[in-house]
Amino acid sequence: MSVFSAIGEDREIDRDEFTPGIEPQATWCPGCGDFGVLKALKQAMPEVGRTPDETLLVTGIGCSGKLSSYFESYGFHSIHGRSLPVARAAKLANPGLEVIAAGGDGDGYGIGGNHFMHTARENHDMTYIVFNNEIFGLTKGQTSPTSPKGHKSKTQPHGSAKDPVRPMSLSLASGSSYIARTAAVNPNQAKEILIEAIEHDGFAHVDFLTQCPTWNKDAKQYVPYTDVQESDEFDFDVTDRREAAEAMYDAESRLYEGEVLTGRFYVDSDRPSYGAEKRATEEMPEDPLAERYLDEDSEWERSADLLHHHR
Repeated sequence: MSVFSAIGEDREIDRDEFTPGIEPQATWCPGCGDFGVLKALKQAMPEVGRTPDETLLVTGIGCSGKLSSYFESYGFHSIHGRSLPVARAAKLANPGLEVIAAGGDGDGYGIGGNHFMHTARENHDMTYIVFNNEIFGLTKGQTSPTSPKGHKSKTQPHGSAKDPVRPMSLSLASGSSYIARTAAVNPNQAKEILIEAIEHDGFAHVDFLTQCPTWNKDAKQYVPYTDVQESDEFDFDVTDRREAAEAMYDAESRLYEGEVLTGRFYVDSDRPSYGAEKRATEEMPEDPLAERYLDEDSEWERSADLLHHHR
């Protein structure tokens, strides 16, 4: 077991351990898809074998940001669009920690879009759950990066003139090594996908369709849905980038036509994570940097000192 925390503890884990005592009941609107994310995550963690003490959940701003309040683990509620850089720093400092980041479509694909692209490119070992409801919910219904073209809102009263972001296609082009889409109305699939994403060694991106009955009447509940792994209509190799790209483009197009395609779209299990690459080149130590805080004999290195030695 790590001296830094309970990492490596081998025991039975109950999903109820992930329900906080202070704020156990979520206060999202009735019918909100965010409840589905919380339920799936609570069900996934015991299957992964991680305890609350071994887990960090970093959230952004928005309805999705409340996730860290309703999920018992280490948590960090970051500012808008900045959950990924915080999560990256935590993972690099303590690689044994299970790091999960979460944000909404506005938070993740808009305000934090640059962080999303580069975190994927570098293949940091973490899971990124994006609550995609095609709207800014907490700020009362503004057009978001995934709102369909023509969607009318407070910020686009005559209808959006912009095509929506294609999140999975963007994720693939940026370099994510695990990409999936699931929906709050498909709880069993959501749990299984989150288990796979968390266990994946690299950057795992889950586009999680979460209906917003309060501010986005157009998206309804994302039903009926089709699991691309279970349907005879779809037969593509999730390890082939070209085939995955075509499947993603098809799924992203059909969503705005009323057909919801969910499932695994791309998996690259061979590519090393950013941390593994850094440790292989000895740019990062094998021992977690975080443990130096508890080691009185540890010698701290300062970048300024290193620059001084090279003069």
